[in-house]
Amino acid sequence: MECNTISNAVQPCLPRICTKRTEKFQVNMVALTGNKLNWGLNGKSDNQFGRWRVFCTPVSLEEEFSALQSNNSEAREPPPSSEELKALTADAARSKLIKKLSEANQQNRFLKRQLQVKEDDLVNFKTKLAAVEYEIKALVNLAKEIAHYKIPVGSRRINGKYIQSHLLSRLVAVQKKLEDQIKDVDDAQSHEVPLFWHGVAESVQVMGSFDGWSQGEHLSPEYTTGPYATFSTTLMLRPGRYEIKFLVNGEWQLSTQLPIVGEGSMQNNVLIVE
Repeated sequence: MECNTISNAVQPCLPRICTKRTEKFQVNMVALTGNKLNWGLNGKSDNQFGRWRVFCTPVSLEEEFSALQSNNSEAREPPPSSEELKALTADAARSKLIKKLSEANQQNRFLKRQLQVKEDDLVNFKTKLAAVEYEIKALVNLAKEIAHYKIPVGSRRINGKYIQSHLLSRLVAVQKKLEDQIKDVDDAQSHEVPLFWHGVAESVQVMGSFDGWSQGEHLSPEYTTGPYATFSTTLMLRPGRYEIKFLVNGEWQLSTQLPIVGEGSMQNNVLIVE
């Protein structure tokens, strides 16, 4: 039930200034004096107003319940559909894959920086070995010259050889060991390996076991002959056997200029670095 208390003294359009709900009743109380609103703090009107009339309008429980249901239905969001759930799942999987790929790329860049540091160390070490090898060769030549001189009477022998011949044999052994070390450094050092692709293409990328099939290298166009173009790049590889494959315009392709191993979709080109 809805109750409105209206003063007899004022009959024009009355604004609602206070609403109080008591059980099943809704009571609206207003008081106007011209444009001035007067209402006592104790909930009683001033004495200047005359009699009061109370108008009551019933409010059914069904209306109240339906109003609450409509408010709840507006606030509640509908459950996502199966397509939306699939899209959310795909987005989550894509985000995880992108995160793992980013971590792998960061690790790959870190390993490349570490490899470059090792390469620089090998170059410095090889330079020092070359200087030592030059000195050893000079000493070997001197020892050979001394060994051809007439051996003085009373010269000492070591293992049945005069010390002149013994010195020569020791220097030759050191020279041989130094040459082997230089060869090992050459084997551990990366070499420039040129790589080419010739055909109709807009973008060419080579992937392979040289970096674990992770990033690969992009080839740059050099010159064109009609619709055909030649793409090239230079890989820094250590001596060994590598399997590679070209990604041409987003599709896997093999080069006819390199050996091919495998069968079906597992076919790859073979690159041998000596």
